[in-house]
Formats: sequence, structure tokens, C-alpha cells
Amino acid sequence: MTQHTKTRRRVLQGITAAGLSVGMVGAGSAGSTATYVVTGGSRGRLEDAGFSVTRELAGGSVSIVSGPDGSEGDLESVSGVSGVTENFEVDFADPVESADPQTTDDAEHTEKQWDKEITDTFEAHDHATGKGSRIVIADTGVDGTHPDLEGNFNEELSVSVVNEGEITAHEGDTGDHGTHVAGIAAASGAEGVTGTAPDAEIVSVRVLGPDSSSFADILVGAEYAAEIGADVANYSLGAAPQPAQANSEGLRIAVQRVMQDVARRGTLSTTSAGNDATNLQQGQSCWTYEVDGEEVEECDNWHYLPGTVEGAVTVSATGPGDGLSFYSNYGTNAIEVGAPGGGRADPDENEQEDFVLSTVPGEGYAWFAGTSMAAPQVAGLVGLVRELEPDMNANQVENNIAHGAELVNGRSSAEFGAGRINAVNTVQRT
Repeated sequence: MTQHTKTRRRVLQGITAAGLSVGMVGAGSAGSTATYVVTGGSRGRLEDAGFSVTRELAGGSVSIVSGPDGSEGDLESVSGVSGVTENFEVDFADPVESADPQTTDDAEHTEKQWDKEITDTFEAHDHATGKGSRIVIADTGVDGTHPDLEGNFNEELSVSVVNEGEITAHEGDTGDHGTHVAGIAAASGAEGVTGTAPDAEIVSVRVLGPDSSSFADILVGAEYAAEIGADVANYSLGAAPQPAQANSEGLRIAVQRVMQDVARRGTLSTTSAGNDATNLQQGQSCWTYEVDGEEVEECDNWHYLPGTVEGAVTVSATGPGDGLSFYSNYGTNAIEVGAPGGGRADPDENEQEDFVLSTVPGEGYAWFAGTSMAAPQVAGLVGLVRELEPDMNANQVENNIAHGAELVNGRSSAEFGAGRINAVNTVQRT
């Protein structure tokens, strides 16, 4: 049986908390090919078995493999293979603005950035602004021509990864989500809004859109972020909470290996916790199997991938009243920190000013809410820390951010982990 506990799930009129749903890639007619995420096994053994290895990740411990549809069993039989998952298709749910986008005719929106005020970010800029740090936005792409982004945007390094791991040229933002996320992390403040790290370099790694992408693309995007020496890569995306069987099938282990490998190489990953108002610790999946002829039941927690794995900082969303936002996932040991994502605990009490204002393509600004908006707050904070201590490893950066957080004693709050981030506390510790 499956038990999935959900609470407080409400849709706020005028805005949706940006999220994703999943399906499978490659389901087609007999003879069609499919893409698989494979944990373990060497390139030589996989190729000897008749499969094509299109990309090796995490030092070769994870592979993106193509072969005939329905070949999971054949792959699992290859010596050394410990997990096989058919590639997940990830569909992006466009956020809805609570009002028409504003233009630079009404610039200078600092007084509307409650998210930066509540985290003491502007005060932290007396100590650090992210200069010299590099932030990857793994999303729908980024409009690097926006007045608040163009001074920070590195178009040469920006790429698109939306075709089963193929890396191609940057194409801009196919929607508006990635540009909004980028502004939260690192808008320069030249016109309208200021990001957490206004002097950090922005690199767009498009892994979503225009209609869908896949987990293979996300994992290859993570590898690329490490290859270019990014200080942090932000993933305001994810599959709907996955049952524990995904762990046994290898997807969670594959994601964890990639995230741990890029962290070892110096790139921290910030990920959104998801917008299902789900307790990831108590929402359990249970299944049965036989051992020596006896039926055994086993249960485990749900996972929100690519978050909730070692090597990734999973971020819940808070509102202007410092409560958990009505849509945010939560769960003891699932959340590292909380950060402003917009929206109060009671959706009936929200106004547009309770959401997060940031950049959208062209010269506009818009209010969005979601854990998608919370994660880049932390990504920008990584940029501030790395400016001050560029040689600090990923684990040390994460610990500094956790120790600088407030509202919580310890690091085990179901809602906020170590607490809601505080930028000035963090940089002063650094």
C-alpha cells in the first residue's frame, strides 16, 4: 500500500507555486530506443552488451545510456550495474503572475524586496557582493539582456542541455522562470531589483523547456556546472515526490552520486524542496516482497529529486511573516534551510506584495511564489561566502550558511532545517 500525507495544499488565486510533474521518456512502439540512467557498470561492459554510452558522470559511476526500449532487465544483468532507471521526462508548470509585469518605467523596486530585507541581505552587501563568484542557473534559460542581468551574464559559458544530455548553444529563456530565478540570485540592481549576490557572474544552463526536459539533462547540466568551476548551481525544479522504490531502482542513488561528485569538485547545489505541501519525512511508501517464502513489508520516506540527497542543499519556502509558505514541502532531515519564496502560511491572507519580485524577460519584473524562488536566495548567499573564502569547500560553505540561519535551535526543524537564512550572520561568520 502507499501512504502519502499531504496538508495545507491550496491554490492561491492569481499565482501558482512553480512546480514540475514527471512521466517517462521513450515509451513508444516496438523497436524504438530509450534513454536510461545507469548506476555502476563500466563503459566497456555496457557497450559490449550492445548499449551506447552517451555520457559518463561522477567519474564514470553514473552513465547516460541509450538502447532498445524495454531493456532495463538486460542492463541490470550487466556486470557491475547496481541500478537502472528509464529516463524521466520533466514537464514544467509555468508560474502565473499575480499582476501584469512592471517595466523599467517604474524602476527602483528596492522597497518591495521584503525577501532581501528579512534576510539582512542589503546589510550583508557591506561585507560581500559575490564579486568573483560564479552562479549557474539550471532552469528554462536566462534572458541575459535584461538591464539588471546583462552586466553579470556570461553568454560564452551559457549552454542548453535539453536533448538527452546533448550540450548546445545558449538560446535565452524559453519562458520566464529562469530569468526570475537568476534575478533573485544575482540581479545587479542597475535598474529595478538587487539580487543576493549582485556582483556574481551568472551562467545559464538550460535544462528545461520549452515543453519538457529529462533527468538525464539535469544530471549532465550538473556535471557541466562543475566542469566550468561554478561555485554553486541552482536547481529550482524537481520531480513530484518519489516513492522509496525509486531508491531501489537507482535514480536516487544516481542523483546523489552526481551531486556528491560535483560538491567534491567545489560546486554546491541548491535545490527547491517542492510545492506539494507534503511532509517528506512522514509521507511514506510501503511495499512487500518475499524472503525465504515469507512476505516482508518495507517502508521508506518519499524523496523530492534532485533535492533531498547528500550533496544538495534542499530549501523550503518562507513568507514575509517568517512562517512556512502554504505550498512548501517540509520534513525532518529533508530540509537543510528555509529562505523567502513568497506567500504566507494561510493562502487567504496573501497579497501580491507577499510574493517575490524579480526580473522577467525583456525589461520587466514580476511577482512569483514557490520554493523555486527560495532556492536562489541560498545560491546567491553561496556567492557571498565564496567571495570572502574562495577556497572553502562545499561542505564548509553549507555549514556556514546553516550556522548563520535564525529562528531555529539546532538543524532538525521539519519546516526550516537549520533555520531561515540570514545573510549578514553568514558573511560575518565567514
